[in-house]
Amino acid sequence: MKPLITLTLLLPSFFLNATPSTSDVYSGGKTTVKDTTHNAYSLPAANLPITQKLDFSVGNSFFRNPWVQAPSSTTARDGLGPLFNTNGCQNCHIKDGRGHPPEPNDHNAVSMLVRLSIPAITEQQQAQLKKQGVIPEPTYGGQLQDFANAPVPNEGKINITYTEHIVSFDDGYQVSLRKPTLTITELGYGKLHPATMMSARVAPPMIGLGLLESIDEKTILAHADPEDKNQDGISGRPNYVWDHQLQRTQIGRFGWKAGQPSLMQQNAAAFNGDLGITSLMFPHDDCTAPQKACSKAPSGGAPEVSEKILKFVEFYTQHLAVPARRNSNDPLVIKGQALFNDSDCNSCHIPQLKTAHRPERPALSEQVIWPYTDLLLHDMGEGLADQRPEFEASGSEWRTPPLWGIGLTKAVNDHTYFLHDGRARNLMEAVLWHGGEAEQSKQQVLKMNKEERAALLAFLNSL
Repeated sequence: MKPLITLTLLLPSFFLNATPSTSDVYSGGKTTVKDTTHNAYSLPAANLPITQKLDFSVGNSFFRNPWVQAPSSTTARDGLGPLFNTNGCQNCHIKDGRGHPPEPNDHNAVSMLVRLSIPAITEQQQAQLKKQGVIPEPTYGGQLQDFANAPVPNEGKINITYTEHIVSFDDGYQVSLRKPTLTITELGYGKLHPATMMSARVAPPMIGLGLLESIDEKTILAHADPEDKNQDGISGRPNYVWDHQLQRTQIGRFGWKAGQPSLMQQNAAAFNGDLGITSLMFPHDDCTAPQKACSKAPSGGAPEVSEKILKFVEFYTQHLAVPARRNSNDPLVIKGQALFNDSDCNSCHIPQLKTAHRPERPALSEQVIWPYTDLLLHDMGEGLADQRPEFEASGSEWRTPPLWGIGLTKAVNDHTYFLHDGRARNLMEAVLWHGGEAEQSKQQVLKMNKEERAALLAFLNSL
């Protein structure tokens, strides 16, 4: 299915002052906020009633403030660890924004984590994949936790080094791309399994997640073409994952490989894996059999984060607003948008979608939004492959990340690192890492001259 062309190419400029339901300036529909400061990702949905902004603020406090080791007098916030990556959600999702990789030879990977797994070989392991999606590494579990509460040893340190290679445009302009090499040093519990698969992941932005959760499955599937029947080279498909609340398989929406079906499960899994905090959904610490001290560490209760607190955090993460587009009438931006479409970038980064009717979440209900994603998996080629499957996602498939708000990354997070592991140092590098199903689009970009490259970047930075 060919996606809609964005409205700035079809409508006169005065129409961009229209209502949120008709203009792509309002990226998040009526939830959209007009803020370009370092707080641009941290505001409640513009249409959220004032009576519900207290719930948003309560959820924000549990998302922002640090958790502490048990036992503690701060019983609502204790239970951190014994193994963890950070003591607060905002440490990874900085200002509700994008994380970044550590600098070379710097072990401070606070907004990056490393997923771990091994291939499923036995029949029992194959059966586990339905509900787990991966087979955790036997000693270190599903992700490396580089912090721990004493006397529990941490699991190891993350180290990233880079090699550079040059990509040339047709006019001779060159861009250097850096490819990361990930190693784990100072392993606290012995060697990793020899078949361990590792994947570095930086924290993605939090904006508009409730809107993405509100898109009907039929809308997502309408853009899927797993067999490429229209022969356009694009074969997006959903990732089907296990929903712990519903106890059935659902379409995945969240995470770099669409490995989580809902924000509630995404949040509970992050509490468990990133902070070492248990919930009813994930009632056990991430302690493996060889980690004896971890298993004996004090607990913050059962569960350590209550359903009430999780619901506040869910409400907060559902209602973080999307910033409005900027400079949409600029001729350079309009030209860049045309180049984006002509290069078929909008075949995966679908501009416009509409959320379903959600009477229990009226601020998110029936909103025309401009997220620039199809929420589907696409093979991005060997250059970006992590060779680590997750549920039905292969080692070279990734979910199309939303582009809304991407132009404010520098303002919010003071960096411009992109892609799943932060290897791209700017938007052009991110574009040039595209391969696989996006190879033809990348080749179109490589034909662009200096003015066209500037126009494409101006458009992306307007989102």
